[in-house]
Amino acid sequence: MTTTEQIQAEPARPAGLGPVGWLRWAWRLLTSMRTALILLFLFALASVPGSIYPQRSISPDKVAQYFKDSPGAAAWLDRLWLFDVFTSPWFAATYLLLFISLAGCVIPRAAAHLRELRREPPAAPRNLSRLPQHASFEAGGATVESLARTLRARRFRTVTGPGWVAAEKGYLRETGNLLFHAALLVLLVAVGAGGLYGYRGNVLVVEGNGFANTVAAYDRYIPGQRVSPDSLEPFSFTLRDFQATYVGSGERRGQPLDFSARLAVSDRPGAPERPYDLRVNEPLEVNGTQTYLLGHGYAPVFKVLDGKGQVAFEGPVPCLTADQVTYTSECVIKVPDALPQQLGFLVRFLPTTVPAQDGSWVSVFPGAANPTAQVFAFSGDLGMNSGRPQSVYQLDTKKLKPLVMGLSTKPLAVGGTLPLPGGAGSIQLTGVREWISLQVAYDPGRLPALLAAGLAVLGLVLSLTVRRRRVWARVGEAGDEAATVEVGGLTRTESGDAGFAEEFAEIVTALRGPQGGADDPPHGPRTERPAPPREAGDGAAAPPQEAEAGKAASPQGVKDAH
Repeated sequence: MTTTEQIQAEPARPAGLGPVGWLRWAWRLLTSMRTALILLFLFALASVPGSIYPQRSISPDKVAQYFKDSPGAAAWLDRLWLFDVFTSPWFAATYLLLFISLAGCVIPRAAAHLRELRREPPAAPRNLSRLPQHASFEAGGATVESLARTLRARRFRTVTGPGWVAAEKGYLRETGNLLFHAALLVLLVAVGAGGLYGYRGNVLVVEGNGFANTVAAYDRYIPGQRVSPDSLEPFSFTLRDFQATYVGSGERRGQPLDFSARLAVSDRPGAPERPYDLRVNEPLEVNGTQTYLLGHGYAPVFKVLDGKGQVAFEGPVPCLTADQVTYTSECVIKVPDALPQQLGFLVRFLPTTVPAQDGSWVSVFPGAANPTAQVFAFSGDLGMNSGRPQSVYQLDTKKLKPLVMGLSTKPLAVGGTLPLPGGAGSIQLTGVREWISLQVAYDPGRLPALLAAGLAVLGLVLSLTVRRRRVWARVGEAGDEAATVEVGGLTRTESGDAGFAEEFAEIVTALRGPQGGADDPPHGPRTERPAPPREAGDGAAAPPQEAEAGKAASPQGVKDAH
């Protein structure tokens, strides 16, 4: 077999794309409008868990409560980053892909739209009667110039030729579409800038205590990659008082009305203090850094004496709210310095205490009208010397001996003391304070994101309300008294045909006006050009269809020939 025969015998194989071809294919797929819409939907879908599950960056106390109530489910949710949705790898991947896709869509379309804005309207088709909107009439003194002036007065871009006028408007539709997508792109950049150069932190402050904007003062601190501890705004404040107002009677009894935290704020070290009332959605702002009021609760004040009569603990204990209706709360007191044995307490705080029918004690109102505390006391090894971290809201009782079970005793009122059996000491409820949880945030992309969101809404309105439409007019030879004028029009979008019919009728009425609009002042550019060698829509001439004055003839079912 010869070499030629061997080559002819080999089956033909399709040519491979190669690395460059595959990259080009992947880029076209990523930057297609369909992919951008899918990624935008996935981006919105990925944000949903952030509103379903509590986030550590906003409500760390609620995350801790979730771990306490459902430790197994919370562990799996934490592995999937569902308590840190907006810093998760899968959210960042969706964010970056959407950014690249939008950039690849917007930039080429913007260049094409600029070319379209400089392009003249297409020449008039020969058979205007084939257009969806068509009318013809006789008008004395109608000329190409007078018809063009009338259309320019209605904000059409016009171009004229021998015996015809072409007009077009509605370019803001595509401009709005591009503005919407460009605003989304700016919004993503603003969010990214906020993540790089901004920071946020959470802190719990009890009445009478203060806060200074330093890294060490935060319970949880999340800085951007470009943020250093020295870049934090050096302000401080003291929580003088917190007031929560509730409905006192009626069907809405117990529902909150207002929350107000009275602060004494110092904008910088050494600056005089100024009063400020911190409320929900009314953050404290110091040079762009904002402090938001997120939540509140009770912090009963306890004094613990050990077995030798020494003060082993004294101070407020923040409690986690277990019931959002009555604000029944739970907290933990750990006394590792107590002698001869360490002491631990589980406390159930009741803001407004009343006896229940079964002999127990419950709270019936969120305000502190009759505050009491049910105490569960333990002694033994708290395990704090093992070096293993512990939650301040949890008490491991495996190595502890129960001393007092609070359900069997009357709750402690303010000023009341509970002696511990076996000479282990005593615990006294000395007062009740309240705590507030705050989020301190600095986000340089906040204002650009707000402006971008407004521009996105504006672009969406323009793209949904503006119609791209074209109108042509031909002036026939003048008879004894008037010339015959044929007018045709269509929209560039099928959804705008119904609304365009009324506008087309108004245009025809204007063109039929006295002297064909000759008295209208000229507006906008006008370009003269010779007729093209072959006009669009060329074919067998349709029989002329006369229409009544001011009314358009029925469409002939032919789309734009251009």
